[in-house]
Amino acid sequence: MSKCSFCAKTIEPGTGVLFVTKVGKMLYFCSSKCRKNLNKLNRNPAKFKWTGFYKKEK
Repeated sequence: MSKCSFCAKTIEPGTGVLFVTKVGKMLYFCSSKCRKNLNKLNRNPAKFKWTGFYKKEK
């Protein structure tokens, strides 16, 4: 089991999306919502209340 790179939610085996960057960094996403927020919109996960990174900071 792995964690989502945006929301820190645990991902069950056989689900989710694996994205590999040009430099070889592996990013796991639980949904297209998380993938679009990080890749297309370049958003910081610590600024959204529904992410695990926000809860760790506050």
